[in-house]
Amino acid sequence: MNLEQYIALLEVEYKEKFDAYRALIIEYNARYNLTTILEEQDMFYKHFLDSVVGEKYFPKNAKVIEIGSGAGFPSMPLKLIRDDLSFTLVESVGKKCEFLHAVVDKLGLSNVNIYSKRAEDLARDGIHREKYNIATARAVARMNTLSEYCLPFVRVGGAFVAYKSGDTTEIDEAKSAYKVLGARLKAVEKYELPEGYGERTLAVVEKVQTTPAKYPRGQGKERKNPL
Repeated sequence: MNLEQYIALLEVEYKEKFDAYRALIIEYNARYNLTTILEEQDMFYKHFLDSVVGEKYFPKNAKVIEIGSGAGFPSMPLKLIRDDLSFTLVESVGKKCEFLHAVVDKLGLSNVNIYSKRAEDLARDGIHREKYNIATARAVARMNTLSEYCLPFVRVGGAFVAYKSGDTTEIDEAKSAYKVLGARLKAVEKYELPEGYGERTLAVVEKVQTTPAKYPRGQGKERKNPL
């Protein structure tokens, strides 16, 4: 689908669900500081539309893990239009997890699990390590750091789908990280949000071999000394 078709989905077919999601964000935002983007049109384009644009990279019935879920972008918009996807949401801030639980409960979503843990800790759990078709994240860290958080969760043959700004520099900078972690850059899709909301990029990193056991390194090394 193109941008116009995704806009139609959000404005017509799934409008009621997205209105309910937006109402929950506004309700909880004062307490939990979820986002500074609260105006209806801003949220529609910068959060909702931007989140669903990447759905083409999520295979049917995919098992997905999202790192640094925050208010649930891109996971919740994707779940609202693709109920076939199952999600594991990883968010270290407890209050944000409370919000995510509220969204799941009040919107009646199924197959969504929420963990209030750090990704580098959960990645060492055999229940989660290399068990997902897709790992995804949006606005969490630079690509080399983010790859170390996400790729250990992805099974060989799966992919890490990163939502990024229009500047692709950090995607290119992370090529050595992809290699170390057993992956390769498969696709870079640039697009422009309507109404002057800016350029965006989707980076798809394919998992081609098992990630070495020492990654992620933990203790903040992913950020202090990125691969």
